[in-house]
Amino acid sequence: MQKWECPCGYIYDPETGDPDNAVAPGTAWEDVPGKWVCPLCGAEKESFSVAN
Repeated sequence: MQKWECPCGYIYDPETGDPDNAVAPGTAWEDVPGKWVCPLCGAEKESFSVAN
């Protein structure tokens, strides 16, 4: 699955998800809730881009 990067450098990896913020491991990017924000800087999901 594709990883996504926040401008602050945080990488969302679908394999690990973000369990501390109610995103279970194995959750694809398109299935991450729209209200979810970066756990490091609070950026909205729309701010992320595909990680290289």
